[in-house]
Amino acid sequence: MPPPPAAPALPLPGHRWFLPSALVRALDPEGAGRRRRTVRDWIVDFMCFWAAVVLGLLAARTVAHDPHTPEPLAALDQLLGALSCGAVWLRRRWPVPFAVAMLPVGLLSNSAGGAALVALFTLAVHRPFPYVAWIGGGSLASAPVFFWLRPDPDLPFAVSVAFTVLLSCAAVGWGMFVRSRRQLLVSLRDRARRAETEAQLRAEQAQRLAREAIAREMHDVLAHRLTLLSVHAGALEFRPDAPQAEIGRAAGVIRESAHEALQDLRQIIGVLRAGEGDESGRPQPTLAALDALVDESRSAGMHVVLDHDLTDPAAVPANVGRTAYRIAQEGLTNARKHAPGATVTVHVTGAPGDGLTVSVRNPAPPAAVPHVPGSGQGLIGLTERATLAGGHLEHGPQPDGGFLVRARLPWSG
Repeated sequence: MPPPPAAPALPLPGHRWFLPSALVRALDPEGAGRRRRTVRDWIVDFMCFWAAVVLGLLAARTVAHDPHTPEPLAALDQLLGALSCGAVWLRRRWPVPFAVAMLPVGLLSNSAGGAALVALFTLAVHRPFPYVAWIGGGSLASAPVFFWLRPDPDLPFAVSVAFTVLLSCAAVGWGMFVRSRRQLLVSLRDRARRAETEAQLRAEQAQRLAREAIAREMHDVLAHRLTLLSVHAGALEFRPDAPQAEIGRAAGVIRESAHEALQDLRQIIGVLRAGEGDESGRPQPTLAALDALVDESRSAGMHVVLDHDLTDPAAVPANVGRTAYRIAQEGLTNARKHAPGATVTVHVTGAPGDGLTVSVRNPAPPAAVPHVPGSGQGLIGLTERATLAGGHLEHGPQPDGGFLVRARLPWSG
């Protein structure tokens, strides 16, 4: 997944009114380098131009019929009004210069009033409030000066000023509403993109965790079977002169272990293909299957002592029982590899509300054992299993040369 784009540099605090911010660039894409207008932009620009022209024509008619306005001043008024209406087409590219230029033009030309309103509206849409406050405040302050120099022949001074202020405030308010709506849309789009990115990250994390869980499951399930294969195959290799009965029994164990390993591998592949909810696979073992696990190890030649005081192993919660079974299975597998011939003790005790304790202990092997390579991933996986189940696991060598694996798991009443 490509990395998220870096945040644009923000302007210095002392220049925030004079340089466009990141939000301004988001809300005003035309000012950020866009040169081609869309159909909607052309329609809006034409409507703004038409409104400026209509208001300018009404004001020009008033100026033309005013006997107190000299003819040269009326001609200048109409010329500035026409130029202002033409400048409306530049409002998107230069909203601030256009609004600033309309301040002195508005004092000289009554016909430019419509373009001045469009300039305030554009400024409120494309720039933050400080721009609107300063330039809009200057426009409102110039209204009394304009009507004091050029009073309206049909309306009193106070009414003329109030009407102009009302129109200016309406244009600014409408522009700020449009800006707020655009800002909301930008925020919603940003949240949607962020939510989509976070959902993708969560999906990838869940997929990674699922793969790790399947890898641990494959290790726990297959290591037990393959260890049996290794032990008995080694016995056949180093004792080719063994009695036929022992060779047949070892071959039977190898065949059965290989068959069970294939069955477990098919089950895990089925989970990968059809998901964990596939009902065609075999059920996951629980603590009730611990006796069968011990019997299987004994049939492979191990000396195992099972000690548990549970009256009903099936009453243990499924997730806790499955974790306890895997801990016992991994402990027996390690004891078979690193301490062959030693008597292994599996101890299980607990009660609802007190928790469940599972321990697998083996003394030092009766004879020197060649080094058996191992990655230690089994004990790491058991620690993670116990932690995920809400418990903890400890393991390590004992003073007598043996090894102990003990886990304490929660068992709610």
